[in-house]
Amino acid sequence: MTDVVYDDKGQLEQIQSGLLEGEQVIAVYDAIGTGTGFIGLTNRRIIIQDQSYVGKRFAITSIPYSKVSSVSVVSNKSWAGQFFSSGTIAIAVGTTSYEIEFRGSEKAHHVHNLILGQAS
Repeated sequence: MTDVVYDDKGQLEQIQSGLLEGEQVIAVYDAIGTGTGFIGLTNRRIIIQDQSYVGKRFAITSIPYSKVSSVSVVSNKSWAGQFFSSGTIAIAVGTTSYEIEFRGSEKAHHVHNLILGQAS
């Protein structure tokens, strides 16, 4: 397995502390914007930290790749031939959509491709 890609060592350590037996971290990226703290990708699942709960509470949500119905690139402008002009993706799981905004479109592209690769 190649080295883990991550933005923040503390976030990586938080993901590592909750791994299941045989589970390996692929990437952990810091998220910007309201609510989301970070997204982690392992060989088994997507892990999202949501900081939008009242009273300084947060949630760690685990999503098995098999439950992902779509991954979208979200943009507020026409991308006119450039698929990853945005640093935001949306992950659809049942009737819930998780929107994650990254610092840079290359991170969104990497997460998008990792999810598609693991889900297939």
